[in-house]
Amino acid sequence: MIRQRLILICFIFAFIIVVTRLFYWQIVRGVELSEAASDQYYFKLSLTPTRGEILSADKSPLVSNKAAYQAYAEPKKITNQKDFAEKITELLNLDTEIIEERISAENIVWAPLAHKIDEEMKLQLETLAIPGLGFEKESKRYYPEASMAAQLLGFVGSDENGNDTGYFGLEGFYDQALKGKPGSLILEKDARGLPILLGTNKRITAENGQNLELYLDRAVQFIVETKLKNAIERYGAKEGLVVVMDPKTGGILASASFPAYDPIKFSEFDKATYLNPLVSATYEPGSTFKTLIMSAGLNEKVVEPKTTFKEEGPVKVSEYLIRTWNNEYHGEMTMIQVLERSSNPGMVFVGQQLGKDKLYDYLEKFGIGEKTGIDIEGEAIAQIRPKSEWREIELATASFGQGIAVTPIQMVRAVAALANKGDLMEPQVVKKLIDPRGKTIDRQPKKVRQVISPATARVITEMMVNAVDQGEAKWAKPPGYRIAGKTGTAQIPVAGHYDAEKTIASFVGFAPADDPKFVMLTLLREPSTSPWGSETAAPLFFAIAKELFNYYGISPP
Repeated sequence: MIRQRLILICFIFAFIIVVTRLFYWQIVRGVELSEAASDQYYFKLSLTPTRGEILSADKSPLVSNKAAYQAYAEPKKITNQKDFAEKITELLNLDTEIIEERISAENIVWAPLAHKIDEEMKLQLETLAIPGLGFEKESKRYYPEASMAAQLLGFVGSDENGNDTGYFGLEGFYDQALKGKPGSLILEKDARGLPILLGTNKRITAENGQNLELYLDRAVQFIVETKLKNAIERYGAKEGLVVVMDPKTGGILASASFPAYDPIKFSEFDKATYLNPLVSATYEPGSTFKTLIMSAGLNEKVVEPKTTFKEEGPVKVSEYLIRTWNNEYHGEMTMIQVLERSSNPGMVFVGQQLGKDKLYDYLEKFGIGEKTGIDIEGEAIAQIRPKSEWREIELATASFGQGIAVTPIQMVRAVAALANKGDLMEPQVVKKLIDPRGKTIDRQPKKVRQVISPATARVITEMMVNAVDQGEAKWAKPPGYRIAGKTGTAQIPVAGHYDAEKTIASFVGFAPADDPKFVMLTLLREPSTSPWGSETAAPLFFAIAKELFNYYGISPP
């Protein structure tokens, strides 16, 4: 009886060992062994899909593709490897040693040599009539509008395996959609590793990438880029940025920043230019921020347009003195005049009426301190200091746009809510995705939340119109139009203190005020002719606005 049990246990143990080994070979290493077996009888050639195009709002290509070729070698057909390498090394700009290494590896029937060679290069190589040299059609990026909107679009480079990969901007964000799915050509081979012409072969067609259709308007983009370049030169600024958005949809109609780069020659440019400052740069917004704080005060009814404040001198907050931008004081003023004259003490009053809790809540409602969700790779986040760490001075400085940082896209989106009856929208660059079969996926405008009431939006709009009509920059405004806006001049923090000589000049606004077609932010870093937004960024805003009025056929009311 005991002997029978021992035999049974041995059988069970042996059975478990057999099952375990079968599991290991068939399941754990099944795919690996199957591929190894397949490699003995077949070789696989990858087929590259055509990358999707990027189209402007009128469906004109901003980024397209043109014919190119991959050069490859078939070592089994090469009679003299050294001679082969020496003949093609100069044309392909590859070292002879590298070519010899690729074609001398054991058990290979196909070795890639170079990607993206153009038609002219292919013809030169073909005239050499070198046995074992072949070509596979592929494509490479082409830019019909040259470097237009380069930082918004991004560029295509290669990953560690030499495959096309999108970097930065839309190319990076939508890389998976744009690149498509590669195909393959599987051919049966003989014992020498050569293809059997009448053997089994299978071709899996590559699936091309999806096209992107943008909100971006080529004409608006051209206007913005031209005016921005002129302004940077005229005002001696180090950098500049302009973004134009549709406040009703959140669609980006144009975005430009300089310095920039040429996407077809991106490797020749400083890598710092690859980042799009629209989403990656942070700055203190200065007086443009007053529009948001004032609208919060109006919405909470802690102030009204005709609420008065006595501007009699610097306001003391803790051990600090808050002064006006020009050290001039105007006595009793309404909130309308506080915004018009850009009074820092007046805005401290508004901030104090709101209080820390409410002001902080409105910052969060306006999306300050959070990512906007825009569909561009590389969006940064300028976090707000935790509310528990706010002192009286943080409340005061935040009320006039200092001591707090934003990205340009955060700022323009927040002001767009004022133009959009208080509704905060998610900014979007891509309007539609279109697959190779023509199927369209619409990206619907997305409302994030309502920040202020429509009534408050109407009131702050009128106050901003007055700030334009009566403010320091009124001389540059196109006559007859109702434009809502606000200038900003912020000192740049350097090593823990503000540099008195360096400023960021900006202007943000929307027009026509009664039914906004666009909201726009203009920003110039360190203008040398004048540090003030009213003398640099505001004229740039109005110069672009004038062209947009003509383009959209908008006449003065």
